[in-house]
Amino acid sequence: MGALALLGQFWPYLLATGAALAGLWTAYAKGKAGQKARQEAADAAARSEARKIDDAVAGRTPDNNRGRLAKWSRS
Repeated sequence: MGALALLGQFWPYLLATGAALAGLWTAYAKGKAGQKARQEAADAAARSEARKIDDAVAGRTPDNNRGRLAKWSRS
């Protein structure tokens, strides 16, 4: 009976602790999801830029590409 009486006294504190832990877990999960979304957006932008560069390079001759690269590296 002593344990039940003790639990009866402390249940509000246990409930508050559980709610606080649930809140922390929710905040952690939302932050993790937000960071993942930002990283995926950055990766998509990088892939898009790489695709544009590949398309631009593919349309020129290798000599033309070398000349443009040499000019770019000097700037």
